[in-house]
Amino acid sequence: MSDPRPLEALIDRLGTGLVPVRRLLPPWLRTAGWLLLVAMLASMLLMHYGVEPMSRRWAATPDLAWAGIGAAITAVSAAWAAFALGVPGRNPAWAWLPLPGALLWIGASGLGCLRTWIAPGTAIAGVHQSADCLLFIIGFSIPLSVLLVVLLRRACPLRPVLTAVLIGLASAAASASLLEICHAFDSAATDLLTHALAVAAVVAVNAAMGGRLLSKG
Repeated sequence: MSDPRPLEALIDRLGTGLVPVRRLLPPWLRTAGWLLLVAMLASMLLMHYGVEPMSRRWAATPDLAWAGIGAAITAVSAAWAAFALGVPGRNPAWAWLPLPGALLWIGASGLGCLRTWIAPGTAIAGVHQSADCLLFIIGFSIPLSVLLVVLLRRACPLRPVLTAVLIGLASAAASASLLEICHAFDSAATDLLTHALAVAAVVAVNAAMGGRLLSKG
């Protein structure tokens, strides 16, 4: 019969080197922490531009208000889904959580293609203003995406690319909702196309870069 003492000694040595793992906060709480940054950015924009221009624009064209609400819902649900997927054993169906908000966002924004019929005489964004919107969404999405990647990197998601896509969607949707505070023009087809291009670019870059970063957790 073999002597069990060497095995017990090995187990003791391995046990002494173990470091306690700090448990991750629940997905909803980590989502709330990320939303604090979004709220800070919104507060700074509101302090600079005020609430009245946005309220006046939303009162004249309620579909823009619904589009902004849809973007905000998409941001919250996509971030929550990303954090949920970072928990081992979670169903990948969590990735569908942002769908209702995204449908509201896209559907309400699509009415902008009929802007001149819905509200004749409204101010329509030109090429330069649409380009500014693109830069705004991409620019604000960068810090929001970086923070989400940092918060999720420790969790080491089992589906890094899917999680990174949700990070991009959450960041782009949050940036689009922030844009409503200072967007001085009513949406038209060219403006909506620019917004869609900005969102697609943010999601694609996150899928490419964020997926690699998360997979190295």
